[in-house]
Amino acid sequence: MSPLPTDAVLPAACDVAIVGAGPAGMAAATLAAEFGLDAVLLDEHAAPGGEVYRESAAASAERRAALGPDYELGVAAIAALERSGAHHVPGARVCGVANVAEGFELCIAIDQDAGILKARCVILAVGALERALQIDGWTLPGVTSAGAAQRQLRASGDVPAGPTVLAGCGPLLYQVAQQLCAAGANVVAILDTLSVARFVRALPSAIEFMRSPYYARGAKLLKDVNETVPIYHDVLVLSALGNEKLVSVRFTANKRTVTLIADHLVLHQGIVPEIHLADSLGCDMVWNDTAACWKPRVDTWGGSSVAGVFIAGDGAGIAGANGAAHRGALAAIAAAAALGRIDTPKRDAAAVVHRQALAQSLRGRRFLDTLYRPPERFRIPRGDTIVCRCENVTAREVIAAVHEGCTGPNQLKIFVRCGMGPCQGRDCSLAVTEIIARERGVHPSAVGRFRARFPAQALTLGQLAMLPSSPADRLAVTRLPEDE
Repeated sequence: MSPLPTDAVLPAACDVAIVGAGPAGMAAATLAAEFGLDAVLLDEHAAPGGEVYRESAAASAERRAALGPDYELGVAAIAALERSGAHHVPGARVCGVANVAEGFELCIAIDQDAGILKARCVILAVGALERALQIDGWTLPGVTSAGAAQRQLRASGDVPAGPTVLAGCGPLLYQVAQQLCAAGANVVAILDTLSVARFVRALPSAIEFMRSPYYARGAKLLKDVNETVPIYHDVLVLSALGNEKLVSVRFTANKRTVTLIADHLVLHQGIVPEIHLADSLGCDMVWNDTAACWKPRVDTWGGSSVAGVFIAGDGAGIAGANGAAHRGALAAIAAAAALGRIDTPKRDAAAVVHRQALAQSLRGRRFLDTLYRPPERFRIPRGDTIVCRCENVTAREVIAAVHEGCTGPNQLKIFVRCGMGPCQGRDCSLAVTEIIARERGVHPSAVGRFRARFPAQALTLGQLAMLPSSPADRLAVTRLPEDE
């Protein structure tokens, strides 16, 4: 059986496969093609742009104005990609990547079909995930993430109808508030969980931050939002109330408890690298104490511990859209050198401009990471707060499992099925690691994380049957040699 029908847009093989068509992926594919590499850019969405520049090419002038001037950069990046000659495959869900003798095999699902793409190098530019803000009631209809609210606004221009509250911490929370207000949403309050103590911790990095491009933009953003929306600072307790849907938000700030009527609650407490595919390939991961998350171990080119695998963009560490694009370019330069298209002097010369721009993008990043590290009271749930929404597992159940002898996330699957749902632990992994670490009295790095497993995204049985099988595959299932 052919892996894909003859009219499929997925080629059989390429020099470099880039996963993710955000700023990093587009930059990597564009530059790789310019170096003469056969570059294939895979992305599950219909158009390139990623979370940052989603639908930018098709957005109206009014919507671009509401989303801000940076949105225009997406139009230029998409145009450069189209001119480059890189092969963009939209609607392609990468369900797994395997390291084989001749390179890599990527399992790709497109519509109802599935197939294998062989690549000599892989650049993972899958971006970041929002860290779930797991408060009481966070799974109620009417409660969503800042990223989801922004995606809806970018895709259709729709804004939430009725009073809307935003809660959590981080620059994206304020950016989304500004965008929603500009689009006409009724934003009644921002509940900022950032503690005053974080400013003290971030002070040693403040001067570097003030010299960075973040400072002026951040100051203007805060000024604009402050003039538009009431802001409650140092929120200590937060819960979403309602039975069938959200009806109100209750919080405590400045020793006062307030309840706000709300039809919508937008939650956010930072973004973290998406590590699932890199982890499944066996790339080394390290626990970052500043950001309280896992991140891949990479070199200055984005090279991982697995030869031939490069990690670019926010998947290698949060640096923003501009920093992500330059990391994508550096990964493409390194891939071109690894595949013999350019020599070392040309590699190093081509990298200079991107290294300088990346350094500028990273300036002030330590201040932001230190300042916006989510408070432990919201990062590590307790009591009956749901941790794993897929399997409806509470923090109390996770803690009880630890006291019964569970030592890590993968054991926890056996105890309470936490991490066994469709998201494969993406939403709950960090909270689970930190809950177990807290209860055991050890560092999170000693606890580990949920083991990434195939498929990384859902496959139908029909798609699974379309995938070619090897003698080793058949032996693993039947335990019978090929000739029996």
